[in-house]
Amino acid sequence: MKKVIERYNKVKEENHQLLNPASEAKFWQGEAVQLRQQLQYLQQSHRQLLGEDLSGMNVNDLHKLESKLEMSLKGVRTKKEQILTDEIKEIHRKGSRIAEENNELHKKVNLLLQENADLQKKVYGSTHMHHDDNELHTPISLQLSPPQPLRTYLPTETMKLG
Repeated sequence: MKKVIERYNKVKEENHQLLNPASEAKFWQGEAVQLRQQLQYLQQSHRQLLGEDLSGMNVNDLHKLESKLEMSLKGVRTKKEQILTDEIKEIHRKGSRIAEENNELHKKVNLLLQENADLQKKVYGSTHMHHDDNELHTPISLQLSPPQPLRTYLPTETMKLG
């Protein structure tokens, strides 16, 4: 509780100081200096991570940089592996679903073939049907016949309307 009160008092004092224009300008100048330094540090770190501007670094700093890069690379590889694993699982799910649909379609085709065979037995009777179930599944070969000459049809009588 004591720390909370101390923080409150500190913030209260800072707010009173900001009411004075000269102290407020000084405060913001200090903030600007800190932000410039932070920006320079971040830019330098960025260049070093890209492998640039390494001349001022000693062996220990280079080892630290190498460790950071290895940790970053490990994180990237982990993320990549996770994404690929998720995609593979999704592909397997889709493949299983397609295989199930394929099996269902095969069942429907077989059912329709059986119904067709039963219907043919009913229509033609069992005496005209002398084949077994294997003949139902044999491929049917169709061939086109040569074109027939056109026959002209001329009516003998003309229809009269009216």
